[in-house]
Amino acid sequence: MVIQWFPGHMTKALRMMEKEIKVVDAIIYVLDARAPFSCVNPKLNALVEGKPIIYVLNKCDMANEEATKNWQQYFRNISGECITLNSTESGTAKKVEFAIKNALNEKIERLKQKGVNAILRAMVLGVPNSGKSTLINNLCGQGKTITGNKPGVTKGKQWVKIASGIELLDTPGTLWPAFDNNQVAHNLAYIGSIKEEVLDIPSLSLDFIMDLNKIDIGIINNRYKITIEPEDEPIDILEKICASRGFLLRGGELDYDRGASALINDFKSGRLGRITLETVNDVKALSKRDRKTEE
Repeated sequence: MVIQWFPGHMTKALRMMEKEIKVVDAIIYVLDARAPFSCVNPKLNALVEGKPIIYVLNKCDMANEEATKNWQQYFRNISGECITLNSTESGTAKKVEFAIKNALNEKIERLKQKGVNAILRAMVLGVPNSGKSTLINNLCGQGKTITGNKPGVTKGKQWVKIASGIELLDTPGTLWPAFDNNQVAHNLAYIGSIKEEVLDIPSLSLDFIMDLNKIDIGIINNRYKITIEPEDEPIDILEKICASRGFLLRGGELDYDRGASALINDFKSGRLGRITLETVNDVKALSKRDRKTEE
């Protein structure tokens, strides 16, 4: 299944970011800890160049702990700062505030010597549904930005002032015009960064079953109380999930659509357990362009 999604408002968002980047001091790059590398938008690389970047591995409570530690070190090697947190948990986002001040300490001290209280501005970037707005609301201590468990909730820019003298620019979740690597596209679909309406969920679920079984064949077994045989194809496993959950149509036929949606939603909600879709060792493969994309 080949996935592409780049609605018109994302082009507008990229142009807005190019304009606003001139007035910000630092970048807060929010990544979903379940697929951190896939969340890095190559279209933004040139845009953020030269700015201090604070990577935030969000939703770490839903990701594999050991994998998250490895990803944290990976991004620290790139920028010097990477924070892990669950932005829905009260108070945890304070780590971001401290990181901003630490990254911009020279500017703060320089202005302090001149008797000026520094106003620090940071742009918050990330793919759709990575938790940017939730993080900002956590930092503010109140719901100043619109949030939602689906991509495309934030449509335009929103400047939010924090009591500690930091202004944050919430930006729309932005993908890139074309995915060079289909596995990256799949990972983004699994975590909810791509609108479900443009996806073939039953087909996506079959790919997801293959990817999950590469990580740990016990994940599906344990959740749905089924037994996967070595010769089972993804469609056989989906059928077992449907039968186990009683997803049936009239006449007793299996309801593949319902079974597929249940599987994907169980992952998005964390009911399958703490899962990371990619490891640091996968970076080379995920960076590689698909041959069919090049053609």
